[in-house]
Amino acid sequence: MHKFKRITLMILSMTLVSLSASMTIKAAIGLSPWDAIAQSLSHISMIKVGTIGMMLNISCVFGQLVLLRKEFPIRQLLQIPASVLIGVLVNFFYYTIFDTLVLPNYLMSTLLFFLGTFLAAFAVSMVMVVNVVTFPLEAFCMAVALKVGTRFSVIRQSVDILAVILTLSLTFTVDIPLTVREGTIIGMLIFAPLLGIIIKRLQPLINRTESEATAV
Repeated sequence: MHKFKRITLMILSMTLVSLSASMTIKAAIGLSPWDAIAQSLSHISMIKVGTIGMMLNISCVFGQLVLLRKEFPIRQLLQIPASVLIGVLVNFFYYTIFDTLVLPNYLMSTLLFFLGTFLAAFAVSMVMVVNVVTFPLEAFCMAVALKVGTRFSVIRQSVDILAVILTLSLTFTVDIPLTVREGTIIGMLIFAPLLGIIIKRLQPLINRTESEATAV
């Protein structure tokens, strides 16, 4: 696939990631551990949640630079504009598009949460398959795993656990809305399997497109 097409797909996927994050925030039945921290810090600081997420993601990029130094792939500096794009779009979708959206009952909140989760799984799968840039948190966890000599999955899961602990600590000490709820558990149970299913179907499609482009 031509580089331009890959970048276009990446930008489209990042837009869908932002939309899906805004949907799950609006549903208000629980967020992924990383997003839960962002929203909790947003409640405390009164800074928009997309901006907090942007700052957290960019801090992960600098963490990679500190850990990897000369081994840091220059291409992964694209994580910075990607983080800015996602942060700006989350703010746009959540505070502008969804500002007047009223969810009349728990059922509608749940439906919006599941729709956002499925959309997020598709968008993240597309980002991974197109393989232009890695998400900052995942890339940082990979760098930590490389330096300490353990598996990526162990580090990534540890980050989620620490994020939940920090979010709950902030919730009960500063008295802010609870962002770790049933949606957090549901997301942790179904998101990874959804990624596996979607990537399995997207990868051959992308490979076929690349083959056709090369043949032409």
